Amino acid sequence: MIRGTGRQYEGELSEQAGWATVRRFLPYLWPKGRPDLRRRILIAALFVIIAKAIVLSIPFAYARAVDAMAAESTDEALWAALALVVAYAAGRFATTFFDQTRNMVFNRVGQDAVRDLSEDVFERLHKLSLRFHLSRRTGEITRVIERGTKSISNMIYFLLFNIMPTAIELVVVAAIFYALFGWEIVAATGVTIVAFIWITQAITEWRTRLRAKMNELDGTAMARAVDSLLNYETVKYFGAEKRERRRYASAASAYAEAAIQTDNSLGLLNIVQAFILQLMMGGAMAWTVWGWSQGRFSVGDLVLVNTYLLQLFRPLDMLGWVYRTIRQGLVDMAQMFQLMDTNVEVEDTPGAPALVVNRPTLAFEDVHFGYDKDRTILHGLTFEVPAGQHHALVGPSGAGKSTIGRLLFRFYDPQQGRILIDGQDIASVQQESLRAHIGIVPQDSVLFNDTIGYNIGYGREDANEEEIIRAARDAAIWPFIEKLPKGLETEVGERGLKLSGGEKQRVAIARTLLKNPPILLLDEATSALDTRTEQDILTTLHRVSEGRTTISIAHRLSTIADADLIHVIQDGRICEQGHHAELLRRDGLYAEMWNRQLSEEAELEDAAE
Repeated sequence: MIRGTGRQYEGELSEQAGWATVRRFLPYLWPKGRPDLRRRILIAALFVIIAKAIVLSIPFAYARAVDAMAAESTDEALWAALALVVAYAAGRFATTFFDQTRNMVFNRVGQDAVRDLSEDVFERLHKLSLRFHLSRRTGEITRVIERGTKSISNMIYFLLFNIMPTAIELVVVAAIFYALFGWEIVAATGVTIVAFIWITQAITEWRTRLRAKMNELDGTAMARAVDSLLNYETVKYFGAEKRERRRYASAASAYAEAAIQTDNSLGLLNIVQAFILQLMMGGAMAWTVWGWSQGRFSVGDLVLVNTYLLQLFRPLDMLGWVYRTIRQGLVDMAQMFQLMDTNVEVEDTPGAPALVVNRPTLAFEDVHFGYDKDRTILHGLTFEVPAGQHHALVGPSGAGKSTIGRLLFRFYDPQQGRILIDGQDIASVQQESLRAHIGIVPQDSVLFNDTIGYNIGYGREDANEEEIIRAARDAAIWPFIEKLPKGLETEVGERGLKLSGGEKQRVAIARTLLKNPPILLLDEATSALDTRTEQDILTTLHRVSEGRTTISIAHRLSTIADADLIHVIQDGRICEQGHHAELLRRDGLYAEMWNRQLSEEAELEDAAE
């Protein structure tokens, strides 16, 4: 949804970055069930009207003060001029007072709107399928959300407190000019405004396309930077710092060129806008001076026209910037709404019940699945794991073993067949309840960048410290934690990289123990560990899997030799199944894999000697 060619990208934005985006945003600005926020909006709108009324009256005080000073120097004229000057100053202060009070009243509305939309996007991202997250460009999604939420504040402020008040001011000033100076200056002002808006819109549409391309290149540069830093160790292993710099420099240079084009287009727009506005200002002032020479207007009228045009052109000049900001904001918000519009591949059926497990029996019945339509991974897979038993899934790489685990957690739905837990089809129950009954210790346990205690406690939100410590003891990680200066409060670093592989696995085991699920999935949980650590972890896993329905996905056959039943998978089908000794006697694929691994281990031992 986020990726694509530049031409497709611009087409998608041109359709969405308009009123459709605004309509989707408005419910966050006028939220249901929040009368307190709606009151704040109405009060802020009242302050806008009061401030605008004062602003429109100020030029009269200024102009009449000048007329009083231009008249004969009398005490009456002096006091009149002073009174008008005081009124002018008071009006300026009152305008600032109501503007700032309006902001103070409205801040809660704006921040709540940003928060609510951010929460909705975050929730939506967690509902999207694993397929979406595996295909995303690292770092790009967070940048899209960052730009989109930032644009919300701009949209709220400019729509309510700039565009609408400016439109009101235009109408009122036109009426005043017509009443005092005739239709000529009204017509000239109208033509100027139309020309200004037309030119601004035309150039801004061009700038919007440049901005969209710039955003895309910005996301690419950020994605490359994040991807490189996440693979810091790999970069060091291959001495690829210069290569990574070239890759990032290429993306950064493309972004810089796009940013230069965008900035230069802004300079062009500012020049054109300034020419139009100053042409109108000069013409209006000259016309007023000519009227003064004819005795039609006073010196104060000249000041009145000048002040009104300055007041009008200030927001009008801002209107160009506001329009650009809104159009650019719509681009950013449209990208964020594209995330929210991404189809949820796996959804609960309406009214789906929670999974209720009395006997955690697990069954795959004629399951067919492929990540792509043209490439089927599982072909009619059928097997059953009785409650409390330990079954193993083995086979060559690419046979579909890990896919079984993803289907069990319902990250995907099979194209055909069904998966049952205690006789209930997992596709017909709530996903949250399904995953609450399954625990996993994966091959690479990724931890949150937080404390050890937080990562263990993630297994159950309401767990207290005593329960966390008990889980750590059961996972044989507590002796290590006790020796740390900060104990459970020790930070584990990005992805848990401050811990060794064995330590991370034990934290993952403790986390799963705290969850206490009736079904346990061990997805090559020791394949990345050294032999000694592997044996220690296996001992722990054997202990914690007792009494649970357990599935072990393994590459090293020695780790699952004691399983109650072993299923050998090849090309997405079960080609053999039985106990370890039975499978060796059959002299099939399992025996071949076993003998190959024994030979490899013997060669390694000989090489070590």
